Amino acid sequence: MDLEDYAVLLKDAINRTETIVFSCRCQVRYSGRAESYLDTGDRVVMIKSDGALLIHQPTGNAPINYMKPGTSHTLIINSGKLKLKSNNIHQKESIDVSIDKMHFFNSHKLEDAQNIIVSGTEDDMSDMIYRNPAMIEDGFKPVSQEEQTKYGFIDVMGVDKKGVLTIVECKRYCAELSAVTQLRRYVEKIMVSKGITKVRGIIAAPKITENAKKMLEDWGFEFKSINPPKYFEEYDKKQARLDVF
Repeated sequence: MDLEDYAVLLKDAINRTETIVFSCRCQVRYSGRAESYLDTGDRVVMIKSDGALLIHQPTGNAPINYMKPGTSHTLIINSGKLKLKSNNIHQKESIDVSIDKMHFFNSHKLEDAQNIIVSGTEDDMSDMIYRNPAMIEDGFKPVSQEEQTKYGFIDVMGVDKKGVLTIVECKRYCAELSAVTQLRRYVEKIMVSKGITKVRGIIAAPKITENAKKMLEDWGFEFKSINPPKYFEEYDKKQARLDVF
């Protein structure tokens, strides 16, 4: 097919609000938040049913150019090239794609009304600890979650086996210095608000940086190595590897 044939396919797919994916050799010029020009190269272009436009280079996961939903698209043939002109009036942005050659083209009416379910968040961690307080230590008794302070919400607050008020700050990844300073703010705020002189502070995370661990110990706080729940990660299960057969 020549570029005129592809222009007809593109126009029809856009009019039917289909999701369009094609690869081409093209130049890209953007105008909006800044001005940019991308010289001739092979790209993958996607136009979604809501008008969103994404232009990808052959490597990497992020688009090199994009336009938000609500973008309108027009096509013309000029000087032997297929010109895709995309404009978003509300965002005051435009992209011009000048296509020399099409490598492949596909379009389809796609439907997906599902919402993504995220597992293993810090909220999930605090829920898990609240239901299984022995993960922190024997005798720990949670009394509240999401206790509000002017610095934010405390993930889990409880008392240890000696009756000492204890604050647990959850981090789903590696705890860094910022987690330690956040915990300290919570501890100091609770000491003042409740008029007590001793509050334990604990960071619960899969791991902690050396600097954060040193600061934690200097301030008299503790670290507990706890992984967030991963309900949907099949690779966490013990599976036979191909190289053992």
